[in-house]
Amino acid sequence: MATPGGEILVPNKQVILKHYVDDRSPQESDMELKLTTIDLRAPSGSGLILLKNLYLSCEPYVSCRMKKLEGSYFESIQPGTVLSGFGVSKVVDSDHPDYKTGDLVWGITFWEEYSQIASPSFLFKIEDTSIPLSYYTGILGMPGMTAYVGFYDICSPKKGERVFVSAASGAVGQLVGQLAKLAGCYVVGSAGSSEKVALLKNKLGFDEAFNYKEEENLNAALKRCFPEGIDIYFENVGGKMLDAVLPNMRDCGRIAACGMISQYNLKEPEGVHNLIYVVMRQIRFEGFIVLNHFHRYPEFLNMVMGPIKDGKITYVEDIAEGLESAPAALVALSSGRSVGKQLVRVSTV
Repeated sequence: MATPGGEILVPNKQVILKHYVDDRSPQESDMELKLTTIDLRAPSGSGLILLKNLYLSCEPYVSCRMKKLEGSYFESIQPGTVLSGFGVSKVVDSDHPDYKTGDLVWGITFWEEYSQIASPSFLFKIEDTSIPLSYYTGILGMPGMTAYVGFYDICSPKKGERVFVSAASGAVGQLVGQLAKLAGCYVVGSAGSSEKVALLKNKLGFDEAFNYKEEENLNAALKRCFPEGIDIYFENVGGKMLDAVLPNMRDCGRIAACGMISQYNLKEPEGVHNLIYVVMRQIRFEGFIVLNHFHRYPEFLNMVMGPIKDGKITYVEDIAEGLESAPAALVALSSGRSVGKQLVRVSTV
């Protein structure tokens, strides 16, 4: 609806955080849908970009930002404000020289139908649309970059090495496992259901997988899968899993830590008792934040686009329909109910 002042006002549904969520996983009741309006015109001189959001990515860090954080590398979402995170969008108007109406982009946006972006520091143009646009929330977006940087830069894989991936059916883990297979490694993944274990072995090409919830002794499970020890561990979980991995690492093994999802909703973090093995086995244990590596996105695309198109890398998505389903989708991710990359389809192009 055009106004006398030249504004183009349209309805805009949003997902709002009602209150901080501390010491527990988020529930749907912690969020609410709100209907407001937004001006889809970018005034001259404003530098604004107006986006129509197509897909929203559900990530563990979104749940973390629903807490009152101190000393974190990302800020809390303030109660009463719109949730934010990575997504795929279409530019509907722009006063920014690098973006024009009709451009498709992925990057940081808000959990709403339309978003107004003032600083496009983390927006990337989508040039290749022969791949499903939803992939830019996952394998071709932030999770893909996370897998790429952690596995190649920190883990430095060599053919024949033994690789363990926790949370292996998730957005990052499923790509790490496939990159490891392409590098000629032996790969084992852990997941939280028999369905996910079957997915790892039958579709994603892992050599072996186990359901950590059914294992009485994680140390014994790892010794069964890695009788000669682990060269590379891609850390997504932390806690008891990390404690079990450390004594099973080989000399000069490498651990890339991109997340520790088991610890995010605990009042008190679990202790890790086997850290002495970092010294005894001369293990390289390095955490990283993928936001510091986005300048390398073109080289990442150049590496993975071919194998994806050739069918050598596949990807599994769990797509919820409509913005109204976003709170339930985020809860499903936090509870482990989602299978594959969890995302929300807000709209079609």
